[in-house]
Amino acid sequence: MVETGTLLTYALVVLGLFLIPGPAVLMTLARAAAGGRRIGIATGLGIAAGDLVHTLMATVGLSAILMTSALAFAVVKYAGVAYLIYLGISAFLEKTDRFDLPAVRPLTAPRAFRQALYAEVLNPKTALFFLAFLPQFVQPTGSAVVQLATLGSVFVLMSAAYTSLIAIAAGWVGSWLQRNPAIARWQGRVVGTIYLALGARLAFQER
Repeated sequence: MVETGTLLTYALVVLGLFLIPGPAVLMTLARAAAGGRRIGIATGLGIAAGDLVHTLMATVGLSAILMTSALAFAVVKYAGVAYLIYLGISAFLEKTDRFDLPAVRPLTAPRAFRQALYAEVLNPKTALFFLAFLPQFVQPTGSAVVQLATLGSVFVLMSAAYTSLIAIAAGWVGSWLQRNPAIARWQGRVVGTIYLALGARLAFQER
């Protein structure tokens, strides 16, 4: 199992990533604004289901690499650090003055769920993120498979809960984001800091 301290750190990092609106949150907001809370919640659950698929694929793939050799897993882990650092630097350099909610058509809840699921599953950036993110919290002691599955499941559950809350409060959240453009300007800095901190965390661990 994942150590309590590691799991708490992981949950705080995930929460930090969620609190700064990204594509998933903006899609949920747009769907909820156009079709109501039910559609927004269905969209958020579809995104979470897509993340579950990525969790399963990452767990199977990373476990297969670990079974090949511990060195190979370490190489993948360090490659993940490099990717997260790249994301962090990119987020810092990105210029955003405000959040633009994408225009969407009203949908039924099942269709909103399916569209969000397909969009998340077919997003290669999400797959790369899971492959880079999850190994950073795997400890050498214990089963890597169990740890990866646990970490991914926590991410999915937190995603479903957070996007559901966003959908319920869509009107207020959307208005607040429009009234506070400074949030968009700080988005890249906060997310970039989180990604870069993950790289520094591993470097510190190795010492």
